[in-house]
Amino acid sequence: MEMGEKSHELECYTYLTVADLTTSSTSARPVPLHLNKFQPGQMPKAPSASGRPALRRNQVSSTTFPSVSRDVSQSTYPFQACSRVGKRKLKCDAARPHCGTCVKQWQALISVPPPVGYAHPAEPQCSYDPVEGLSIAPNVDPTEKIRVLEEQISQLKSQLNESRNFTSRSASPSRHFPHSGHRLTSASSISGMSTNGRTPEDSPNGSGSGIVLPQASLEMMHRFSSDSPESQFRGSSGSPELRQSGGGSIPDPLMDMLFAGWDPDLPEPDVLSHYVNVFFKCDPCGSRVLHRPSFLASLHLHPKDPNYPHPAILHAICASASRWASHDIVTLPDGTRKDRFADIHVSKTRGYIDKTMATGQDIFHVMQACIILSWYFYQEGRWVEVWIFSGFQTRVAVPLRLNYPGTFSAVGANSPGAYLAPPKDLKDLESRRRTWWMTIMFDRIVSVGGWLHGVDERDIGTEFPLRSIDFESDSNIANNPQYLATRDVFIRHPPQYTDSIPLFMKSVMLFGRVTDYNTRSTLRAAIPPSKTQHPFEQLGFAELDQLVCVDFLNSIPPNFRHLGMSDDGSAVDTDLYMAHVVPHAAAITLHNAYVNFSDPNCVSTARCVSATRSILAAYYRLSETSLDITRLHPFVTICWYLAAVVQIQLCKYFIEINDTARESTVWGEINVLRFAMLTYGSRSPIGTRQEKLLQGLMTEIVRLTSQMQPLEVGVPLYPFSHAGVFPSKEVTSQDRAPLPDSSSFEDSSTSPGMNGMPMGPQLTSVSSSPSASLAGWTSPEVHSRARSHASNASYPH
Repeated sequence: MEMGEKSHELECYTYLTVADLTTSSTSARPVPLHLNKFQPGQMPKAPSASGRPALRRNQVSSTTFPSVSRDVSQSTYPFQACSRVGKRKLKCDAARPHCGTCVKQWQALISVPPPVGYAHPAEPQCSYDPVEGLSIAPNVDPTEKIRVLEEQISQLKSQLNESRNFTSRSASPSRHFPHSGHRLTSASSISGMSTNGRTPEDSPNGSGSGIVLPQASLEMMHRFSSDSPESQFRGSSGSPELRQSGGGSIPDPLMDMLFAGWDPDLPEPDVLSHYVNVFFKCDPCGSRVLHRPSFLASLHLHPKDPNYPHPAILHAICASASRWASHDIVTLPDGTRKDRFADIHVSKTRGYIDKTMATGQDIFHVMQACIILSWYFYQEGRWVEVWIFSGFQTRVAVPLRLNYPGTFSAVGANSPGAYLAPPKDLKDLESRRRTWWMTIMFDRIVSVGGWLHGVDERDIGTEFPLRSIDFESDSNIANNPQYLATRDVFIRHPPQYTDSIPLFMKSVMLFGRVTDYNTRSTLRAAIPPSKTQHPFEQLGFAELDQLVCVDFLNSIPPNFRHLGMSDDGSAVDTDLYMAHVVPHAAAITLHNAYVNFSDPNCVSTARCVSATRSILAAYYRLSETSLDITRLHPFVTICWYLAAVVQIQLCKYFIEINDTARESTVWGEINVLRFAMLTYGSRSPIGTRQEKLLQGLMTEIVRLTSQMQPLEVGVPLYPFSHAGVFPSKEVTSQDRAPLPDSSSFEDSSTSPGMNGMPMGPQLTSVSSSPSASLAGWTSPEVHSRARSHASNASYPH
């Protein structure tokens, strides 16, 4: 035993388990280690001169048990004991991941209920010191993993800094970036990269202090191959993918982009430029807040240039443009779209928004990105996010002082100064105006269901924006003299400041007044409004009715009284089209609660039916062209829905009086509006969702009708065709469906309908009493004319 003790010297007590090693024997029982026996104060015996490596504290030589063959083939690395046990001079079997001593202590600990406010550890607290040259096992302490990862990150950062310093001395790419057939991954491949002069700590996923863990290492980039067709930046699916190829080195063009500061979360420069162009060409909403010429020019700047577009705006544009540029779109039965490319960029944009909410950094640019993203949510029909973002935008715009004249004010006795500095030039001033007005328009549009507005009309002092041509050409023109408090602002339109955008804004603000009236009049009402009431006796109703239903439409300048379509039907001004349709939707909202088809003298009935016919006429006029209706403003689906609601009530009235002929006519018009929503929903789910809401309202009339297939009356025979169930032919005035009207409004000037609009042969306005109109209602075959639009006709912006 004396010789055995000399050959198995230890500096502490250890206990090793054979089960943790690959042994030639089948025994897994603990093998005791014979320990040095020495008295306190006595020095241990000197090690033998056998050439063994010097042992650290709590370590056992690998040659102690020659019959044991380890996983690491014949290496001389020592086996370690648990650090926690070794410090306490206890026996350790060196078992992984938890030694026996730590397991016993942990079992004894959890056998007793923990004190209040204390929780037992989920597993034994066992740790081992890392051994140089050996990789950490997957089941080691997470703190050791973090420490090793931090060391690797520091090395990667130093390598990136060296490479960046080297490339900065060479010619930096601009657009400029050499084209390569590769697209960067959507996940952050390199955390150290920065865009627009922003450090990794400025990114939405970074933190102000500490080390940012990378989501992928540079080794992943070695999987790209410049010669492999699998490495194309975008697959045929249209969604971002990380395609791997066998081996190869990092393509120089790709690394040039990375080291030059290109955001790896964005598409390749050429692809990003394509999405931006699609956005400005096709998007009828958020693109209005950006100065298109300067924005396109700024894309050619270096990514770190201060004038380069903010990445939040670029991500929002990619999400919005994916509606027209992406091909891998899956539409679920409930109308929800699934597009991985759009979802990625939505997430990135929200990351910047969340960071700005916490820090206030780049607040104006992030607010513009929020507006673009909000319209994307609106077109998707994601109502919860729509309402949340609407409230966020209005509350952010107020401390920015965008609601003041000139979008800036330093006046305020008890209020702090403006968060933003004064506009630096006319372009900056107009961009702020348009950002504010697009925020207000969004607030009004999402509140049409009867919600309170985020900002009261009396608190808006910002001037209306300039014409688009003056904005984009940087014309040195004076500010628009009109704002909401201007007298007769809704019926006076200065020619030098009027185009389709201000007209559309005024029509939406009119709708907002209707929403305010309905909300405030029913807020403290004992009973809801009914069809037996006479609304014109209520305070303010007659004035609002005159402004919405008559004065505004009559005041539209003659050169804007068309629907915005070109003579050859190849282009349409979406804003002007909406400026004609929205007032009719507002009239329906104002009068719908008082509609009474049984009363031949009900003015509200005449107003609603007339507005419905005008909305239908606008759609029929558009359906005669090859224009793509999915390029219209998404608010048009709400207008179609409101018109269809009136038609459903009318259809129910005809069912009750057993008038099957006119019931069939109304069924055809309801289906025309349904089909329009579904066609719009093929690209924007808001159309599909509104049509499903309409089906819920149609449940009763579908049950009561005597029509064999009511939901198929008047629908197209096949897609992409003008032909419907009924043959198309010119009809005389006797074949047209007369509009119910009130004898009190026989003067055509008081019921303009679609003044100045080239009305097709589908509709006409007849001045007669409602009873006479309903009695003469016939079935116009041409009402079934509807079609699906998928052309590439241009929509000028």
